[in-house]
Amino acid sequence: MLDGLEWLIIGAIAIVVILWGPAKIPEFARALGRAKGEFSKAQDEFSKAASETPQSRTVTNFTAPPPPLKSRDEVLIDAARSLGISTEGKTREQISEEISLKAKLLNAD
Repeated sequence: MLDGLEWLIIGAIAIVVILWGPAKIPEFARALGRAKGEFSKAQDEFSKAASETPQSRTVTNFTAPPPPLKSRDEVLIDAARSLGISTEGKTREQISEEISLKAKLLNAD
């Protein structure tokens, strides 16, 4: 005797034959086979990727992180040193004034 699942399969085949005709059955089977193949291929790729260790993966398009940003004081001191201004024992305002004076002198030349 046939179980419920077998009747379901027979009914599905009968509906396919009635709706699309017997000529469409091979086409339908091919499409079903292709879909199963694509599913199996995707499943294999996923399990291969999941089984890789992080060390075995290759990194592409890696860019180094940008250098850390400098504070205002560091930028000010770098600018003073590049202009040959001593920064020892001076306040931020004094260094800024000396940079301004040096820049004006350089522009005047």
